[in-house]
Amino acid sequence: MTLIEVLLLVFLVACAVSVFFIKRLLNAVIVFMSYSSIMAVLWISLESPDLAITEAAVGCGVTTMLFILTLKKINALREEGTDQDESTI
Repeated sequence: MTLIEVLLLVFLVACAVSVFFIKRLLNAVIVFMSYSSIMAVLWISLESPDLAITEAAVGCGVTTMLFILTLKKINALREEGTDQDESTI
């Protein structure tokens, strides 16, 4: 195992653990996307390009977009400039 593969595995575990502790949902989705990107690179290093392409397309692309659209649909993502926590007087 090379040093780069060990570093990728450390970052992979760090992403997996940090998603659990992140409070903001959009940040968790972004970390999950980086997890999928690292996993795609690891599949390339394991000489499995078909799995790497699938991980990149589904993990980084489709799943991330579905998560973001879901957050937008349930109004978890606020528009900039508006704050729903402020009370109007």
